[in-house]
Amino acid sequence: MAELAGKVAIITGGASGIGESAARLFVAEGAKVVVADMQHERGMALAEELGDAALFEPVEVRQEAQVKAAVDRAVDTWGRLDCMFNNAGFGGVLGPIEDVPVEDFDMTVDVLLRGVFLGMKHAVPVMKKQGSGSIINTGSIAGVTAGRGPIVYSAAKAAVIHLSKSASMELGEHSIRVNSICPGYIATPLAANTVGRPDSLIEDRLADYEGRQPIPRVGRPLDIAEMALFLASDRSTFVTGQALVVDGGAATGVMWSDQKDFYKTYRPIRVYNPDTA
Repeated sequence: MAELAGKVAIITGGASGIGESAARLFVAEGAKVVVADMQHERGMALAEELGDAALFEPVEVRQEAQVKAAVDRAVDTWGRLDCMFNNAGFGGVLGPIEDVPVEDFDMTVDVLLRGVFLGMKHAVPVMKKQGSGSIINTGSIAGVTAGRGPIVYSAAKAAVIHLSKSASMELGEHSIRVNSICPGYIATPLAANTVGRPDSLIEDRLADYEGRQPIPRVGRPLDIAEMALFLASDRSTFVTGQALVVDGGAATGVMWSDQKDFYKTYRPIRVYNPDTA
């Protein structure tokens, strides 16, 4: 039986990368999906390819009216909303903190945090009325450990994780689950800096991704989509308030390959024993 049969989902940033992979997987598992994205041509092409199970809605997640329109369209078309996957994002402003322009800081936080907040704000009333729902927010390992991304991006992703945890406490009594997924280094247009360009360019850069985590293969969008499928499905009805890290072990600790040279020369310190001193 399809995992998401009868369910309706909205996926922001759904036209490429993780969002596209999730849209394809959700539809394959029986869901109806609103692909919400700024990339009109790509989003429309994906929705057309997925057929009657999908539709495209132009959404820039900083714009409240557009986010609300995506929720309204899902409900008007299919009568419900079971999953809100707030996935849209970008790398945001770069550079040392003293050089960050305030307007670029604001734009980064608006996309990464305000966009998640708006998706939750407009999905919750529908889900409360139904008495159920799953909200999935895309965090990052940059939000759980320092030094994994640009400073403002990292702070915003940490806020997304805590917003998700806090909202889960508020919404649990309505059987609405709120979780975040924290990807590691995943081969997406965002990570490869190829947004708006052919996906073949991502493949050209895959060699740079290998060996960055204990599991040496390249992280793929499907790795994150599979976790989103679990969280959207009825298999996770007792899971809420969690930040689920999907990173091949990157944020767990220091890789063995970076430790083993130390252990070649390491000599254990003898424990003092008064009987043999």
